This record gives sequence, structure tokens and C-alpha cells, in this order.
Amino acid sequence: MAITDFFSDIAQYKFLQDALFVSITLGIGCGVIGCFIVLRGLSLMGDAISHAVIPGVAVSYMLGISFFFGAVVFGLLAALSMGFIRENSKIKSDTSIGIVFSAFLALGILLISVIQSPIDLNNILFGNVLIIKSSERILTYGVVAAVLLLIVLFYKEMLLTSFDPVMAKASGLPVKFINYLVMAMLTVVTVVSLQTVGAILVVAMLITPAATAYLLTKSFKNMLWISALLGVVSAVVGLFLSVTYNLPSGVVIVLTAASLFLLVFFFSPRNGVLSNRLRKFQN
Repeated sequence: MAITDFFSDIAQYKFLQDALFVSITLGIGCGVIGCFIVLRGLSLMGDAISHAVIPGVAVSYMLGISFFFGAVVFGLLAALSMGFIRENSKIKSDTSIGIVFSAFLALGILLISVIQSPIDLNNILFGNVLIIKSSERILTYGVVAAVLLLIVLFYKEMLLTSFDPVMAKASGLPVKFINYLVMAMLTVVTVVSLQTVGAILVVAMLITPAATAYLLTKSFKNMLWISALLGVVSAVVGLFLSVTYNLPSGVVIVLTAASLFLLVFFFSPRNGVLSNRLRKFQN
């Protein structure tokens, strides 16, 4: 299938239009919030939350409510649990993250097995944007719009607490509130990304575009725009390859993002491995 055929199908089939718009929306949302996650060194936290929401999906099914609410509750509960363990023991952050995320993941798989629900574990773990429901699509647009609005409103506070939390605290900023706000935004973006790239792969969409943008610029504002653009490119190219070759959408979107990172990692004029070696050789 050529690119023209793909866009022709996009114009013809509504489910492909929905998949494209949702993928682009999440590419922007994950790309922007991912910059703050990378800057704060919270990549492992994003991974933990993406796994911790799985029992929330099972509980939501048991209660007959939208998976969003249960997943958000369990995601926030996991974030608070990790913080509580870290602050009230000598256990380090990475250890508390490992304990909580593995326990929540095991609980989620157990609940799904015990209740014998029709929940497709593969779709939760790896995502499938082509089967996303109308209500979930609207929820995705709303959540990403809300997250972007919060980032605009609290941009200076989030930036200062990310770069220099000590100075932010000395300036009278509510550092803990800002930190919990970032965790909440990370959680809701993770939850709405489940249908697109799945629980296992969502951390890649949060981290990879942001890490790629970090290699391309020294300006944080530019990093935000570049990361969002890379998220969109990954989503569109990944969806095209998925539809063209009948491949899992979430997996291909993540692999596209990883491929873009490798290109920048090796060939970036400023920080690329090969570019640096070439400059050394010329010198």
C-alpha cells in the first residue's frame, strides 16, 4: 500500500481517521509531559505507573465503570505508595519503584484471571488504537487538552522545580504540590495512552521523543516543541506502517520513535556519536 492509498483510506474510513487523530493527540501529550519526566529523572516512575494501572482496569470492569477512573486511582495510589516508602524508610527510590510496580502488575494480572473477564490483556499491555471507542477517544482529547493547559498555567513553576527544586522551595513555591501535579498529569496521560500503545510501551512514548529532543537542542522551550513534533511523526508513521503491513499499532509506533532516537543519537550535528568522532578525527 502506497502512502497515497493510506491517506485515501484515511479519508474514506472513519475508524482510521479516529485512530490517526487519537495517535497525533497522544503523540503531542506524551511528548510534552515527557520532557518534564526526563528533566526530573522520573523515567522509572513513568514505567511503574504504566504497569500499576492494570489492576484499576480490572476493578473498573468489576464495578461496571469506565476503565479510566479505576486506572487513574490505582496509578495515583502507586505514585503515593512509592513516595511513602521512600520517605519513611532507608530504601532508595529505584527499589521502592521496583517493589510497587511489580506488586501492582501481579495484582492486575491476578484480578483479570480470577474474574475471567473479556478484557484482552494483549490490548492492555500492547495497545490497539484501531479499536478505540468513541467515549475513550473523547476522553483522550479532553485529558491531553487539560494537561497542556495546566503546563501553560504552571510552566514557570514546573520549570523551576524541575531544574532547581532547592531554589524553588526557597522562593516560596509549593514544591510538593507541583511534584504531585506532575505525577497526576503523568498518570492521566499514561491511562489514556493504554488503548494506543499499551501499558508496557507507553513509557517509551513518554521518554523516547523527549530524550531525542534533548539531544537536538539546549533550549527547554524548543525541547517541548521538538518532542511534541517527534511524538506526532512517530504516531503517524507508526500507524501507516501498522495499517500497511498489518502489524500491532502500539509496537510499531514505539519502534518508529526508537528509530528516530537512533538517527539523532548517531547523526545529530551537535551531540551525535558519529558527528563527535568526525570532529575529533578532523582536529
